[in-house]
Amino acid sequence: MKILRVPDTAFASLPDFPFGPHFAEISGGLRVHYIDEGPRDATVVLMLHGEPTWSYLYRHMIGPIAAAGFRAVAPDLIGFGRSDKPARRDDYSYATQVRWMREWIEALDLRNIVLACQDWGSLIGLRLVAEMPERFAGVVLSNGGLPAGQPAPRAFAIWRGFARWSPLFPIGRIVQAGTKRRLSDAERRAYDAPFPSRAHKVAARLFPALVPLGPNVANADQERAWSVLEGWDKPFRCCFSDGDPITRGADAVFRERVPGTAGQSHATLHGGHFIQEDDPGGFATNIIAVARSV
Repeated sequence: MKILRVPDTAFASLPDFPFGPHFAEISGGLRVHYIDEGPRDATVVLMLHGEPTWSYLYRHMIGPIAAAGFRAVAPDLIGFGRSDKPARRDDYSYATQVRWMREWIEALDLRNIVLACQDWGSLIGLRLVAEMPERFAGVVLSNGGLPAGQPAPRAFAIWRGFARWSPLFPIGRIVQAGTKRRLSDAERRAYDAPFPSRAHKVAARLFPALVPLGPNVANADQERAWSVLEGWDKPFRCCFSDGDPITRGADAVFRERVPGTAGQSHATLHGGHFIQEDDPGGFATNIIAVARSV
């Protein structure tokens, strides 16, 4: 497997990102980068990003969560951020991403985890909850889901086509398109930093095609995960945003099917798809509340 790595110099002096890097090796010699702040013996808040972002997305939430007394852990998915980037499209699949993140959790032996997830962070994170439920104590979900062959929303179908066919794939501008707040030039460059060439963007371009939406999708893994979630009685809180055309209303599915949603103070956050940019305080507040309850 050919692996691409981005020089450390690309991540120097990023705005509002003072966190030291950590790396763990998993199978195939792949390195996973992660942020790890707060007491090591505290409840773990695992923040999983989506695409085409990386752990920089959580920069305004890591500090408050650690300051509240929790261990704030934010990895970069393989193919994103400072983690290794296999060079071929065939190196990636949905199942492989779940396996890589499972290996990373096992390598760090993370337990008593509150999952905070959005976008692809939920597609991977909720599968992890279903595969290793004994390690998870709660879930806070925003602007994501666990699709299993439903028709693709029009906004997502457009995004999928753009990712496949557009000759340009400007990561920072794509993130800006999914936020209500105006990002600074430095913030957009920070999102661009892990992707200095077309070769580094293989995963980012491929991920929309891997989402199991639409006809003729193999859903056995999704259905198994849903069977676990339908018996999940630990805290499960939804805090979707009021301005995301892709996931609007998707929280209703979880509130109907997941027992752990009962009695939770579900919230509506204010912003677009990347709620970590638009309403990081609201998202962090809900995560802290669930972490304190477990």
